[in-house]
Amino acid sequence: MTVKVEALPYPFEFELSSTALLIIDMQRDFCAPGGFGEKLGNDITLTRNVIAPLQQVLQAARDAGMFVIHTREGHRPDLSDCPPSKLARSKRQGAGIGDVGPMGRILIRGEYGHDIVDELKPLPNEPVVDKPGKGAFYQTDLDVILRTKGIKSLIVSGVTTHVCVHTTIREANDRGYECLLLEDCSAAFDPRDHEAAVRMTHQQGGIFGWVSDSKKLLEALKAKA
Repeated sequence: MTVKVEALPYPFEFELSSTALLIIDMQRDFCAPGGFGEKLGNDITLTRNVIAPLQQVLQAARDAGMFVIHTREGHRPDLSDCPPSKLARSKRQGAGIGDVGPMGRILIRGEYGHDIVDELKPLPNEPVVDKPGKGAFYQTDLDVILRTKGIKSLIVSGVTTHVCVHTTIREANDRGYECLLLEDCSAAFDPRDHEAAVRMTHQQGGIFGWVSDSKKLLEALKAKA
C-alpha cells in the first residue's frame, strides 16, 4: 500500500510494508524533570511537547502494522564505550555522563533515567537499539535490523533534532534510506537549533530527506485505512 504525505520539498511517498517509524532517544534523561537535559540548565518543556503528537503517530503506526523501532543513547556502566573526550566535555557542563543524578547514573544503560518515557513505552515486538553515540547507526545493529525487515523508508522523530535526530538522518541518507522528519514530533532545547536542523533536512531539493508533521501523516494514513 502506497501512502502519500504532503511534505517539503515535495510529497513523500512510501510503502507501509517497507517503512519504519524510528523514535530517537525519548528518554527520561532528556524529557523528564530532573534528567540530564534539565540538569544542564535546559528547559525541557520543548522536548516534552513532542510526546503528545508522537503518541498519536505511534498508535497510528501500530494500527497500520508499521514496523516501529526505538533508540536510547547511553553507555555501559564501566564507561568503556564512552570516548574520553565525550566524557570530559559532559563533565565541563556540570552534569557528567556516569554521575549520580535524581534518576540514577546519567546516561548509563539500565538506569531509570536512561529508559524511555512511560508515554512512549515500546511494545515487546518493537526493538530498542542502545547506541553509544549520536547517530543511531554508529556501533549498533540498526542497519541489520532494518534490512532484515526489508525497510527502505524511515519516518523519523525524537530528540534532539539537531544532534541525534539529524545525525541519524544523515547516516540513513548515506545508506540509501528515504527519510521523512516529523517536525512537531522532534525537538531541541533551543528552538533555533531545531529550526536549523529542519531546514537543513529539506533544503536543496531534499538533500537529506523530507519534512512534514504529525497531522499530515495521520491524515494520509487515515485516507488509506
